[in-house]
Amino acid sequence: MKIQIRKIFIALLFLLTFNLANAQQNDKEKCRYTKTNYGYLMVLREGDNVLSQIENLAKEQNIPSANFTGIGFAQDATFGFYDFGEKKFHPKTFNKVEMGSITGSIAWSGEKPSIHMHGVATDDKFDAYGGHILALKVGTGSMEIYITVNSEKLERKIEQPLNANVLQLPCLK
Repeated sequence: MKIQIRKIFIALLFLLTFNLANAQQNDKEKCRYTKTNYGYLMVLREGDNVLSQIENLAKEQNIPSANFTGIGFAQDATFGFYDFGEKKFHPKTFNKVEMGSITGSIAWSGEKPSIHMHGVATDDKFDAYGGHILALKVGTGSMEIYITVNSEKLERKIEQPLNANVLQLPCLK
């Protein structure tokens, strides 16, 4: 009897492990974005790095420039307040928050996409935090990002004396 129970237990453990590995593989294969009339819609899932996913989309689809908005749950949201005297960001991370609003733009800095993102997050007490987003990881649930593509390629360059990464606009004639 003990041997049969042990065999059943081992078989169940094997099935559980196999199903978990299969579920994780299926999650990696899930589509992260789709083309729309205006650009793209991204649906990101738990653990996804939002900035990296937007950067990858910009590279893969060769997006000249874009603006985006979004909402969703965040496991970690790191905001930065720029100190103009020190010429650097002072970061603060909030965990398990809901992103009530995300807004930003995609431009280029040389051969690399340059993402500029701001947002507002709320915690379980409905306290709100916001500002420049330095890092953002999707929490339980999902995050939706709506990306509107522009036809003009835009660049960002570091401007002095503030050492700020500023969007460069072409002059109108």
